[in-house]
Amino acid sequence: MAGRGSPHNVDHRFSGRQILAVDDGWPQTAQPEFELPAPQTQVREIQARSIISHNLSPDVPFSRAINPYQGCEHGCIYCYARPSHAYLELSPGLDFETRLFAKINAAELLRREFAKPGYQPQTIVLGANTDPYQPIEHHYRLTRELLEVMLAHRHPVGLITKSAMILRDLDLLQALAERGLCRIMISVTTLDEPLRRRLEPRASTGQGRLAVIDKLARAGIPVGVLAAPMIPRLNESELEQIIGAAALRGASQAGYILLRLPHELAPLFCDWLDRHYPQKKQAILNQLRASREGALNSPQFGDRMRGSGPFADLLAQRFRLICKRLGLAQRPPPLDITAFLRPHQQFELF
Repeated sequence: MAGRGSPHNVDHRFSGRQILAVDDGWPQTAQPEFELPAPQTQVREIQARSIISHNLSPDVPFSRAINPYQGCEHGCIYCYARPSHAYLELSPGLDFETRLFAKINAAELLRREFAKPGYQPQTIVLGANTDPYQPIEHHYRLTRELLEVMLAHRHPVGLITKSAMILRDLDLLQALAERGLCRIMISVTTLDEPLRRRLEPRASTGQGRLAVIDKLARAGIPVGVLAAPMIPRLNESELEQIIGAAALRGASQAGYILLRLPHELAPLFCDWLDRHYPQKKQAILNQLRASREGALNSPQFGDRMRGSGPFADLLAQRFRLICKRLGLAQRPPPLDITAFLRPHQQFELF
């Protein structure tokens, strides 16, 4: 389906029933007399009960995150957040791209968290699951509201996005960066535009994301590049090109992730390969299995992001070498947690 990563829905692991297509013996015409209209994006506004999610994973450099939206209209076929839609009794396929949820009370919930007497500040990352700057942010502006709360309370924040819309909030990001409270990672999957359109049909172009890195760096905002996901025999050959191009535009940090295929994502990705790269399908899947101890996914800490085996080791070595050559090997300094202002302290500013 044009403009969508997945053309259909798939049954999920909590499905109470399954739908199977069968041949009923009736002759079919070569071309259907009509086609179903492309599904329109539907957004349900919800009142969330909590807003900060916590994790104990050693694989990510943060323990707190906020996702103002569930589902993502970017439609990236590889998105590891797709299976989370199954918890909503929706499909990780087309539903994930078209049945979205906006937590319209996100900013108010964050203010309440900051007001709790025992609250201790730590960097909160926006976009750890779904993109905080996906298209519906134009209307809802939940990410901007969250940044306003962060700035008002001098709270450190990280952002992960692949959208050029982040430049809309340059004023807030600059104010946060001036106080050592902000760091951004721009996700760049490929600089091959035909491939990008198939992988990420509603996301910004690769060159557009490099331009975002350039503008953020020129504005004095710490920014890095996340080459993710690296897919064997499809885009992994671009690892050095992506990181090198980002460094030329001011990226001061880099990261990468080997493709993950948890739960329903595996059949979705296999179907995508059948449609777009059938000749490469088995080679890609075989290399992934060789990097995941025979499986297409590994949930194990220390392995799920990078994999293991010869290919994964070589990818890690390539990453280390390009970062060392470009001066991206050092860890960035931590964001400031000492400037945090509790709500009752706000009045002391005046």
